[in-house]
Order: sequence, then C-alpha cells, then structure tokens
Amino acid sequence: MSDKPQYWFNIRTKQVELGLKSSSLDRVGPFDSEQEAQNAEEIIKARSQDWKQQEIDDD
Repeated sequence: MSDKPQYWFNIRTKQVELGLKSSSLDRVGPFDSEQEAQNAEEIIKARSQDWKQQEIDDD
C-alpha cells in the first residue's frame, strides 16, 4: 500500500476530500492530486463519452 495521499470528489457536497472521509456512495476517485479531484466531473464526463464512442466503434 502506498503512503501517497489520495484525493476523492464528493458528488453530493461537490467538495474534494483527502482520504476516505465520506460514504462510498457519495465519492468518486481516487485521484492523484487535489486539482485532478476538483476536475472529477469533467474527467468522468470525458471518460463516459470515450466509452460510448468506443462501444459505437465496436458495433
């Protein structure tokens, strides 16, 4: 296990959290940096669009 801090984004409060502070139902991550966690919603949206396009391409 790494001692490197992990950041999470709480989708209910819209706040970045250091470590496992909230329920797993309310958080996404982990992210390597606070900045990356702050951009969690954009990252998730982009990944979702990529996966959707990949499924279309695979069909």
